[in-house]
Amino acid sequence: MGGAWKTSNKGPWTMVMIIHGFPNDIAALRFEWAWQHPHDSRRLKHVAKKKSKEKTFDFCLRVLSEMLRVGPWRRLPLTIRWLNQELARDFPIERLPPMHMPICYGPVVSKKLPKTTQESPEKTDNTNYCNLCFSLVEQKSVKCINGACNLNSHLTCLSKHFLEKGEYVPIEGNCPKCDRTFLWGDIVRKYKGCYSNLDVTINVDLANGFYSSDSD
Repeated sequence: MGGAWKTSNKGPWTMVMIIHGFPNDIAALRFEWAWQHPHDSRRLKHVAKKKSKEKTFDFCLRVLSEMLRVGPWRRLPLTIRWLNQELARDFPIERLPPMHMPICYGPVVSKKLPKTTQESPEKTDNTNYCNLCFSLVEQKSVKCINGACNLNSHLTCLSKHFLEKGEYVPIEGNCPKCDRTFLWGDIVRKYKGCYSNLDVTINVDLANGFYSSDSD
């Protein structure tokens, strides 16, 4: 964690973990900055400073466990992935990530997205209408995770349907068609094709992670 200037000439390094699922690169960069500067972030003033005998690795995990439980990050559909299982550790019981944030293990298998041709609204199927606003879905529509459900919706319409009053990011909600409850993060992962574009995501800082040095 910290970019090239923090890792140069101090290796060897091992990539330990990535946090991904940010809505855009700005959100990811703000998360990264706060992780690197917890005592300068107004949302992490409660985090105790690094102890003299505390390893940087342990301190980073302690900061992360706090970040995932405070706003605005606690409502994001983030995924915690341990890339190096030998260095993976359990979060303290009192500092577990929110239940909608999955913890995964092992490397990410990326794949290229198939090329698609965007059709003009005139050529779009007449059945491709949003079940919530009843207007034409000109691009990719959101489908329900339930395979037996025929929900068709704009991403923004479904997010507003899931959104709780006074909040900005939905966590879970009921499908307007089958009435089953789903996590918003799972809906988004299916809509985006899960991890298929993770290689691109990392390049634009939509995934944050940290490294471990054998000497640290």
